[in-house]
Amino acid sequence: MNTTNCTLPANDADEQRIRELVARSQEAQIDPDVLPALHAANLVIVNLAGRRLFGRDAFASAMAEALSSPSKDIRTSLEVDDIRFTTPDVAIVSLTKTVYDERSEAEDSSELPSVGVMTYVLTRQGDDWLIALAQTTPVQ
Repeated sequence: MNTTNCTLPANDADEQRIRELVARSQEAQIDPDVLPALHAANLVIVNLAGRRLFGRDAFASAMAEALSSPSKDIRTSLEVDDIRFTTPDVAIVSLTKTVYDERSEAEDSSELPSVGVMTYVLTRQGDDWLIALAQTTPVQ
């Protein structure tokens, strides 16, 4: 379901940039040099397990830690469900996150849900959009 419902009139170029940002964030999920740079410096992240991180540096550190653990074998895909512009420089993106847990059973210390609903709050920085908030809620 790819729909766009906007509080403000949608700008096709902005919507395209936002969809590209979502695609880049998915592609970079195991690239500690690229993924943090797609986020605002003062970002807030709440992951699928409920861990909250404040700031790009904390996110980069947590990502490096995860990539050196069995968590590196957990992949996700994102599908854009809705984009809403609350101001010309702020967008709320509703996503469905599908989780692919490829850890071995011996490494699997916690069972993750296979689907989550995710919300990005994006802010415009020049011509680019950055992720200011990423919140994922597990779907049981």
